[in-house]
Amino acid sequence: MNFLSDTTAPAHPRLIEALAAANTGYAPSYGADEISARVEARLKDIFECDLKVVFAVSGTASNALALSVLCPPHGAILCHDEAHIHRDERGAPEFYTGGAKLIPLLGDHARISLESLDNALEQIPEGFVHTSPVRVLSLSNLSESGTAYRPADVADRAARLTDRPAVVHMDGARFSNALVSLGCTPAELTWKSGVDALCFGATKNGALGAEAVILFPSVMDRFETLQAHQKRGGHMAPKIRFMAAQFEAWLDDDLWLQLARTANERATALAAGLSALDGVTVLHPVDGNEVFARIPEPIANRMRAAGAGFYQWPDGSARFVTSWCTTPEEVAALTLSAAS
Repeated sequence: MNFLSDTTAPAHPRLIEALAAANTGYAPSYGADEISARVEARLKDIFECDLKVVFAVSGTASNALALSVLCPPHGAILCHDEAHIHRDERGAPEFYTGGAKLIPLLGDHARISLESLDNALEQIPEGFVHTSPVRVLSLSNLSESGTAYRPADVADRAARLTDRPAVVHMDGARFSNALVSLGCTPAELTWKSGVDALCFGATKNGALGAEAVILFPSVMDRFETLQAHQKRGGHMAPKIRFMAAQFEAWLDDDLWLQLARTANERATALAAGLSALDGVTVLHPVDGNEVFARIPEPIANRMRAAGAGFYQWPDGSARFVTSWCTTPEEVAALTLSAAS
C-alpha cells in the first residue's frame, strides 16, 4: 500500500518495451533522431497548434529550463506560495534564470487567487526601477494541493498580464491528471487559455523518466535559446531518443490519458473511503490523483502498522498519491486498516 508518491510507481511495461525497441542500431544524437521528430509531430496534433519541444529527465529540469527563456535575470516570476518551483526545487529557477525573483502569492487549495494576483500586480508597477518587473506568471496544474485550474481560471489569470510584456508558464507535472479530471482538450487548457509554455510531465504517470518543455507559437522564437540553455545547463542528453521513445509509447493510443484516468479514479475512491471515517477530514477538492486529509494519530498509526506508506505534509496533514498501477484492493485495504 504505497501512497507516498506517483514517482515511487514503476514505469508502464509499454514504455519499457519502447525503450528496448529504440535500443537497436544507431541514431543521430541530441534530439536529431526520427523518434523525437515523430513525437513533436504527435504533440502538434494533440495540442492542435505548431510548437517546439525539448526533452528533460526531471520536472525540476524542465521548469528551470523553461523559466530560463521566459524570464530575464532582472525579472520576477509570480507563483503560488506552495508551488514546486518555490518550495521544492532548491533555487533551480533562480539558478537557471541567472537571478530572477520568485514572488509567492496566496490562494485557497494552492491556486493563485485573483485578489492576490491583482494585489501583486498593483504593487509592482511596470517600469518602476526599484522592483523586479513581472515577466512570468507560473501556474501549477495540478496544484500542489491536487487541485486543478479550469480553462476559464487560467484565462482569467492570463488576462491580468495583457498590458505587460509577460508570459504564462504552466508546471504540468500532473497535467494528464488535471486534463482527464476537467474533461477539456489539451489546447483548451493551455495556449487557448493564454499559456505560452508548458512543462509536460510523463514521469509521474508511467514513464521511467521523461519530461517535455513545450513552447507554443507565442514564444517559439525562444527555441534556439532554450536549446542553448539545455546544452549549457547539462540537460541535453546525447541519447535523447530514449526519452522520446517513452513519450511515443505513452502518447500512443492515448495511453497517457488512460493511466491518468485510472490514478484519478483510485484517488476519488480513496477520498470517499477516508471521508467515511470518524474524525477524518479531506482538506482539498480531489481533482486528480492526490488526497490530502487531516487524520487522527491513532488512525494514522493503524494505517502505518498495516503497511501503508503516505507522506506527512508540512501542515500536519497526510498526503496520499495514487498512480496508474494503484489497485482497488489497495485502496480498500487502506480504508479497512484505518477502520479496524
